[in-house]
This record gives sequence, C-alpha cells and structure tokens, in this order.
Amino acid sequence: MATKSKTTTSPFYSQDLRKFMMTASITLFTTMILVAFLTPFAYMFLTSFKTKEQIVDAATGSVLPVSNKTIDYEGEELPILLVPSEDGSTVRELALLNGTRRSSTFVDPANLDAEPIEWEGRWRQLEPVTEPEWHPENYAEAWELADFPRLLFNTVAIAFFGLVGTVISCVCVAYAFARFPIPAKGFLFMVLIATIILPRQIMLVPLFAFFNFIGWTGTWLPLIVPHFFANAYNVFLLRQYFMQIPIDLDEAAMIDGATPFQILIYVIVPQSWPVIISVSLFHLVFAWNDYFEPLIYTLGNPDIQPIAVGIQQFNFIYGQQPQLIQATALLGMVIPVLLFFVAQRFFMQGVVITGVDK
Repeated sequence: MATKSKTTTSPFYSQDLRKFMMTASITLFTTMILVAFLTPFAYMFLTSFKTKEQIVDAATGSVLPVSNKTIDYEGEELPILLVPSEDGSTVRELALLNGTRRSSTFVDPANLDAEPIEWEGRWRQLEPVTEPEWHPENYAEAWELADFPRLLFNTVAIAFFGLVGTVISCVCVAYAFARFPIPAKGFLFMVLIATIILPRQIMLVPLFAFFNFIGWTGTWLPLIVPHFFANAYNVFLLRQYFMQIPIDLDEAAMIDGATPFQILIYVIVPQSWPVIISVSLFHLVFAWNDYFEPLIYTLGNPDIQPIAVGIQQFNFIYGQQPQLIQATALLGMVIPVLLFFVAQRFFMQGVVITGVDK
C-alpha cells in the first residue's frame, strides 16, 4: 500500500523567503527612483556633446551623439547606407554615388577602385550608417561665451564669506541655546524655528529699501552680511548635535578653569565637525544655487553676478543652442557635486545624529 509523504515548509525558509522578497522589492523600488532621478542628467550630459543637427535627428533616431557616416570619393562626400542584396539575405555598407527613384548607383567603401554597383530600389528608404561623433568643444565654447572664470570667482567669494558668517553665528547661537540657562529659552527657540516658515518674499521689499538706503545695492554685501546673523535651520541642526555631547565634559573643563568661550572652542567644536561640515555644505549649495536675491542686488553691476544669474542670462542669449545651455548647466554643477561626494561621510553622520537620540 503506497503512503503519501507530507512535505512541510520550514519556518526559517519562509522567513528567509519573505526577507528576500522584501529586500528585492525595496531594491527594485529604489532603482526605479534612481533611474527616474538620473534620466534628466543623462539627457543633459548627452545633449551637451551634440550639435544642433544631432539634437534634431535624436527626435527620430539615436539619443547618443552620432552622425551619418560618409566617405570622400573624388572630392565629394558620399553617405554610406545599409543596402540589402537582391535576395535580401545579406546587407552591405555601400556609399551612394547616384540615386534615383527606381535605381541607384553605389560604390564599395572598402574598394573604391572597383566598378560601381547598380541597385534596384528606392534609396531613400535605406537606413544610413551612423558612427559616434562627440563634440567636447561645446564646453570650451560655453566656458568662453559665459565668462565662467568670472562667474566662478564671484560665486566662490560670495559663498566663502557667507559660509564664514553662517558657521560663526550659527555655532554661537546654537551653543547658547544648548548650554546657557536663558530665561524663556524654550519660547525664544520656538520663535526662532517659526521663522523657517516665513517666506523670503515678505522681507524682500523692506530689505531692498534698507540696503538701497545705505548704498549696498550693486555690491556683494547684501548677499554676505545677513549670514552673520544666524539661520534658524542651521541653528536647529547645531543645537541638536550639541545637546548630544555630554555636559560632563563642560563641567570638567570648567573645573580646569576654562571659560564658556574656551569650552566652545576646545570641547564642543572639535566633537562637532560632522554637523559643522553639514551646515557648511548646506550653505554652499544654497549660495551656489541662489538666484532671486543675487539677481535683484547685482542687476546693476553684471561684473559681480554669481553663476546662477550668469547662466540664466546666458540661456536668454543662446536659447537657440541647447547644447551650450546644457554644457553651462553641467559646468555649474561640477563643484557642488564634488564637494558633496568628498564630504559625504561627514554630511550623512551630521544629519543622522542631529535627529536621533543616543
């Protein structure tokens, strides 16, 4: 009498299968988001190496920078086409010498001394042979036309001096909120954080009137000096990080005779480099991409305009040349992207720790 064997599924096998499926789903979802996010950058990169003709041809052809392959035959450029044989079994690459509606004459690019080849059919329906043709000279042209050295100098100067003011002011304010027994400290901190939701446009008119009254318009001062008065977002990040540092270290330093300022310099700051670097990166990216205020305050003096304003004006002038527009956009992105990858470890550590209790 035959007996039926019952197979049982191990609970460990089921757990491993669920874990694998969850990991695969998350990986697939993340990959789809990454592809969707990087697709515009891939288009920018490819377009920056094309000519206007290649951009037009990309609408119905390859998205890569390619051009129709040709040969020089007796001082004339002949296009190379994919020509099928009479029975359609093979396809050859032949150069069109003379084409008519019903028959055409081709030459063999591999043997130009051979007799021309007669082919019956409509040559306009044949597919052209393409070859890669990249145009890195677009970057050199965009660099010169947009005057990138001047734009980079202006942007770096504005970002650097603003960075100094942001780090000094925000560290001092965050240190006060994290360590000093200030009366109504919680209420004052909430008022400071509430300024994050205040639109910049609300302060635009009074600030412009004030800066114009003191003669700062047309200079870098309106773009640099306000950063010496702290920023609520950066203060929040720094305060959260400072509060994770044990206060016992402050007390030990005070026993040794350290003043509050010395505690900040020799105890707090050396342990807070991750969050300080994060704040620095936030400010650099902000200053690099800021367009609205630099446009207003530097409009009367084009020589001091930063890269965001310069690229936008370049786009207005050369709007009919997409390859140059994409080249300037990529040139403007190089330094912020490099800074992010160089300081990525400190950036991620600073952001994560400020939002997680130890």
